[in-house]
Amino acid sequence: MASPVVLITGCSSGIGSFLCRAFQRKGYRVVATARQVERLESLREKGMAVLALDVDDPQAVEDVVRSILITEGKIDVLVNNAGFGQFGPLMDIDRDKLQRQFQTNVFAPLLLAQQVAPSMKEQGSGLIINIGSISGLVTTPFAGAYCASKAALHSLSGAMRMELAPFNIQVVTVQPGAIASGFGQSAETSLAGVISSSSWYAALEPDIRVRANLSQVAATPSDRFATELVAQVTKPEPPSVIRLGKKSLWLPWLKKMLPNRLMEFMLSQKFGLSDLN
Repeated sequence: MASPVVLITGCSSGIGSFLCRAFQRKGYRVVATARQVERLESLREKGMAVLALDVDDPQAVEDVVRSILITEGKIDVLVNNAGFGQFGPLMDIDRDKLQRQFQTNVFAPLLLAQQVAPSMKEQGSGLIINIGSISGLVTTPFAGAYCASKAALHSLSGAMRMELAPFNIQVVTVQPGAIASGFGQSAETSLAGVISSSSWYAALEPDIRVRANLSQVAATPSDRFATELVAQVTKPEPPSVIRLGKKSLWLPWLKKMLPNRLMEFMLSQKFGLSDLN
């Protein structure tokens, strides 16, 4: 039998790159994508197919899926991994930044699923893996845009799972905790131009930067996360929701157990908001 084909987005580094390697070790034919295809050279050298893909470009998404179906003949698994975190106080985030956050983290994964699902339906099977975050479960100050985008992705993923089940297309929602990657660096970059000297939260800029980098504190290595995730999603009946990595279990549990007012009080203190009273 021909090897199953997996399309993975956001493969230039971190989680995406290690997911490519983990799937290849399982015998999958990997198609790795990223905006800058030159950053995929190490994956190409390992025998993987690599393609340039900006997930925010609908035409590029259509073209890449069509190209893979022509060259590979099928797509058995889609991993919606590409994404980023827009951090900063909601009062300081402009419309363009918020729209870009949802375009990449919400609209793009849905479009990719819409593009691959018809071929999966035709072949009678398929698997769509949406990489969310525990931030979609536990909202914190100064991460409202990112938390909202991942919560939206979780909801879309749940609806997709029910709607595609009659066609034997499985959908898995992944909710990682703290995973070592370049996420913290890109989160810092997202703050550029957000906090001005006139911001209500200017005095809390150090706390805001702490929140942007929080996912990289005592984080689970990306290679370990990828290996454990691929082991679970390649089972005949993978779990509907998978939580992996530091904080992925106890933080949602804490939110569930504590009264909402107490949880918000603790988070406000942690990130300096109590100092503004």
